[in-house]
Amino acid sequence: MLNISKEKIEKNITGVPLSSLYTLSTPQNGRVLARWIVGISLFLFLCLFLPWQQNINGTGIVTALSPQDRPQTIHSAIPGRIVEWRIQEGQFVNEGDTLLVLTEIKDEYFDPLILTRLQEQLDAKRQSINATKDQIVAIKKQLEALKDGLNFSLQKLNNKVIQAKLKVASDSIDFEAFKVDYAIAELQFNRYKTLYENDGLISQTDFERRKLKLQETLAKKISGQNKFVTTKNELLNAKIELSSIQAEYGDKISKAESDLGSKLGYLAEAESEFSKLTNKYASVSIRIDNYHLLAPQDGYIVKALKAGIGETIKEGEAIFTIQPDSPKMAVELYVRAMDVPLIAKGRKVRLEFDGWPALQFSGWPSVSVGTFGAEVAVIDFVNSPSGEYRILAIPEMEESEAWPKQLRLGSGVYGWVMLDDVPVWYEIWRQLNGFPPSLKSEPGAPGAPKPKK
Repeated sequence: MLNISKEKIEKNITGVPLSSLYTLSTPQNGRVLARWIVGISLFLFLCLFLPWQQNINGTGIVTALSPQDRPQTIHSAIPGRIVEWRIQEGQFVNEGDTLLVLTEIKDEYFDPLILTRLQEQLDAKRQSINATKDQIVAIKKQLEALKDGLNFSLQKLNNKVIQAKLKVASDSIDFEAFKVDYAIAELQFNRYKTLYENDGLISQTDFERRKLKLQETLAKKISGQNKFVTTKNELLNAKIELSSIQAEYGDKISKAESDLGSKLGYLAEAESEFSKLTNKYASVSIRIDNYHLLAPQDGYIVKALKAGIGETIKEGEAIFTIQPDSPKMAVELYVRAMDVPLIAKGRKVRLEFDGWPALQFSGWPSVSVGTFGAEVAVIDFVNSPSGEYRILAIPEMEESEAWPKQLRLGSGVYGWVMLDDVPVWYEIWRQLNGFPPSLKSEPGAPGAPKPKK
């Protein structure tokens, strides 16, 4: 008998001596083990009601938050041949430092005085433009003078035509008066002639005097007629001269306007050529500046993609990789698509960096050792080729412990996006059933963590 029970039966056994029974006793270790088992079971049961912070895990790498702080390749803007290296791999360079010196490989830029030649062409074209502008000014003045001369001549000839018209009207009146005088004189002469021939009532002297009067009025009539015809011819000549002056000045003005149009066309073409030469001068000047490849910003030369002296590079070909100095660190984590709806900007993140000793209790971040705080800053709107979504986490502002200074871009990271607290028993039940984490409120709703500005 093991004598496990507390009730003793040896007193009830009589008549038979059992000495071995009296030598047995309950083992002390058994009672201790039983107490430990009960205590551990009770402790585990109580642990089921402890708070557990749900989380979403993901893996990623250390990166820079700003694209300008990430590793970049430096390209050559022009084709050329390498003549000098001025840096070494791993060297720190400042913005504007010369990294590489190139020389020209295109024959159209071989002339070492190409900028001087272009400047001479620009000066010559500028002088031609100025001369053309002076000619245009002179032609415009000539046009103004011709137009003023035309107006003056037209006014003078118009006055002459008006005077001729008035003179024609006056001479026509005089001619009509002479015609009337001649008609009267002819009637009087006929009466005198009848009186002289038939009756002899007048003397021959009076008859001859009347005949002389008739000849005088006839002479005046013919003179007035000639004067009237002459005046009409003068009016016609004045009109012809007016038309001639208009045609003459019109021809001169048309020729001057044609010359002006030609000069304006040449000026436009010359200015276009001058603009092209200016553009070419600027392009060649910039091209010459690109013979020296400069550092775009402060950083470290990570790797040279070309080597040697005399090697030819193409336009836009990568030559260096540079890592900008003092980038603003961030972590690039990839999480499953089913977990993305539970994440919002501003959510806390715990990070474990490769090469940094850590002990992480994902549900109890307060007792974790070697992990660092962060918060979600960016959530991509499209998934990656692997089907996961990328989030960017930046150092948490309230976190007292800063990220290690030894971190380098590209280092591996394991992270946990921290969600709401639930009991341990609920988390175990959720994991056994394969349910997603739960939130007390929808991301972005009142009470939910707000995005950081």
